[in-house]
Amino acid sequence: MAVITAPPPVVRRAADSRTVPALFSLSFFLLYAVFALREHARFRTTGYDLGIFGQAVRAYAEGQAPASEIRAATAPAGFTGDAYPLLGDHFHPALALLGPLYRLVPHVGTLLLAQAALVALSVYVLARTAQRHLERCIALGIACGLGWGTQQLIGFDFHEVAFAVPLLALACRAYLDGRTRAAACWAAALLLVKEDLGATAAVFGLLIARQDRRTGLLLAFGSALGTVVVLYVVIPAFAADGRYLYTGQVTGAHGLLDGWPVKSLTLLLLLATTGGLVLRSPLALLLLPTLAWRFTSANPAHWEPGLHYSAVLVPIAFAAVVDALRRGVRLPLSVPLAAALLLLPTQPLAALATPGFWRTDPREAAVRDALALVPDGARVAASNSLAPHLTDRATVHLVADGVLDRRPAVEWIVADRREPWPAGAVERVLRRAGERGWRVVREADGIVVLSRQSAARARALSSPFTTFPLAFRGSSGTNSTSLGTL
Repeated sequence: MAVITAPPPVVRRAADSRTVPALFSLSFFLLYAVFALREHARFRTTGYDLGIFGQAVRAYAEGQAPASEIRAATAPAGFTGDAYPLLGDHFHPALALLGPLYRLVPHVGTLLLAQAALVALSVYVLARTAQRHLERCIALGIACGLGWGTQQLIGFDFHEVAFAVPLLALACRAYLDGRTRAAACWAAALLLVKEDLGATAAVFGLLIARQDRRTGLLLAFGSALGTVVVLYVVIPAFAADGRYLYTGQVTGAHGLLDGWPVKSLTLLLLLATTGGLVLRSPLALLLLPTLAWRFTSANPAHWEPGLHYSAVLVPIAFAAVVDALRRGVRLPLSVPLAAALLLLPTQPLAALATPGFWRTDPREAAVRDALALVPDGARVAASNSLAPHLTDRATVHLVADGVLDRRPAVEWIVADRREPWPAGAVERVLRRAGERGWRVVREADGIVVLSRQSAARARALSSPFTTFPLAFRGSSGTNSTSLGTL
């Protein structure tokens, strides 16, 4: 009689298990999402950039070309339109992918969640890359998820480069795996994210050409040609003045000599977060295009390690770490992890551990009450920190010089008198509105709501919040129902 024995248990190698990278990715997604949504609820997001991108994605969801009334505040001289065409500012058709999501959930928070998911996806890809080539992924996964560039992106509203982060991670992983055609395809998609990333794709093509000459040269040539077409044909075709606005910001070799105390800090952080291993891999060449345009820019904000500009460096840097270690360079993965943990108290996500981050400020309630007064579908001018809270249901301009002269005219103003940017614009706009007879609907905790409607209508709207006519308290301490006394 034959004895039937059970098959031997299948033992999966650690390098084949997706569970740990998936758990890392999910954990970081939740971390990023909670932080971003809470920052938005605390009115720490802004019209520049979340409000602008919210208007762009809303336009895509409605089947229209992306345009932004908020961006019109800093449009080139001579622009008289209502909404600035955003493809004439930057080339980012990848944003159209968020249109269907926004149509299902028409809220600017959809963009924040999408960004959190895109960055978390890159953590998964890089952890899997380390798992495959080094057979360990925990330290690198945490270091990547807490990386300085990663946190700066999550901590600054929303930006289109969020799409570039997983694309670069996927391209680098395919390159390290020897899948050159897949790497080229992922890299080519960078041209749809932002115009400067075409240079990164071209350099990637030169790297791929070392393994696959035909595929690499095709990517390099196609990316270079595509970048030229975008910069000199596509963007000027949409731009109000027929040119690429940011050409003048690149100062060349002369500008490269300026600001090195700040630029050095950016480079130091890049080296510290990778334990210096970023320089031990050919993938480091992919960092050069981004660093080149940033360090030759006339805008000091591009030099520093803050904001979102360093996010695209993270997947390249950590893929380079994996490459260096698999080549035999000896350095414990705990070094990048230790660097990320040491920098953590200075990074945005550190706020999650502070009581103030979770505490509701009484002023938040005042702001929400003020925003609730603006009816759906209205044309409103809002200050920078309030604008993204209205873009889902209203046509929103920025409280900036000239906003009262827009046509069609705005009907409401919601302004935070503490708003620092544009400098002094809130007070100037309020003063001009008073001179034109606008009426105060509500003022509390420095938040002012005005309407072009009649005074009687304004008082009716304000009645749920007060039993006496609202008055604007100017700097002299006197009250008036009009801003004309400012």
